[in-house]
Amino acid sequence: MDYLIGVLNNLFHDPQMVQMTFIALMAVAVFCLALAGMFLMSTLFHPVRNRLHSVVAPDAGDSPKEGPFAPAVKALSPYLVPKKDKERNRTRARLVHAGYRGENALANFYAIKTLLIIGLPLAVFFGLRWVPGVTSLQVLQAAAVAVLVGAIGPNYVLGKRIERRKRRLYNGFPDALDLLVVCTEAGYGLKPALQRVSDELVVGHPDLSEELALVNSEMRAGVDRVDALKNLAERTGLDEIAGLVALLSQSLRFGTSIAESLRIYSEEFRDKRMQRAEEEAGTISTKMVFPLVLCMFPAFFVVAIGPAVIGLLDHFQR
Repeated sequence: MDYLIGVLNNLFHDPQMVQMTFIALMAVAVFCLALAGMFLMSTLFHPVRNRLHSVVAPDAGDSPKEGPFAPAVKALSPYLVPKKDKERNRTRARLVHAGYRGENALANFYAIKTLLIIGLPLAVFFGLRWVPGVTSLQVLQAAAVAVLVGAIGPNYVLGKRIERRKRRLYNGFPDALDLLVVCTEAGYGLKPALQRVSDELVVGHPDLSEELALVNSEMRAGVDRVDALKNLAERTGLDEIAGLVALLSQSLRFGTSIAESLRIYSEEFRDKRMQRAEEEAGTISTKMVFPLVLCMFPAFFVVAIGPAVIGLLDHFQR
């Protein structure tokens, strides 16, 4: 750092110019560090990219699902992952709900969290240290905020990804349910019906298609159908899919007609969607109060009372 300041002093003889140049260089370095961290997150936690790499380059000596930092993460995982089983299971379940089912997903998540907790305060500390007018107390406060952001940020991002994935699964569930009803009524069994629905939804709803294909793969591998369906409910975390799984499990256990059960559940699901839509429509009037008060009423008062106010002002001026 002293060497860099000396080089800048040799280039610019103005101390203020040297200080501004050094601040700009530090800002560029912090930006590059953040960009590298985002690229690392997308590389380690992107299931589509890992799947494509495994298909395109399936060499025997490679481990296509592991990133370049996988050995270091594996070595440090005993120190990064929490010791409590409850905390590990809860985080692993959230990662599965977000679509990260890799073997090293838990270790990668805590590695990124630890990197942010350590790296962000250091970047803020060394970046604000050379900003003019910033006291040591303010630097420490900014570093403490950076620690808080590094601790909460990954959980927040993971929660948002879980919400988006559940929304995508929920949006594709009615189409999958209707296709299941059609396939079962056409004479398909449960396995061929799931495979056909998975093939049909691969373009419109790839997340749900992948989940159904995984259920079919588990059944082909010898997993009991009820257990495979329960695994589907646990991976998705949706109440609607959990209800469908419970219905199919009871139909398989008691030998009732799967097509009739699916048709009844489809009708009930449509009723629930209609009730939810009516409930949301009923709350529109309450939600519209705030835009009306903040946007419409001021303009209305200006138009209605404005001329009277102008007349009063003219009267007092006279």
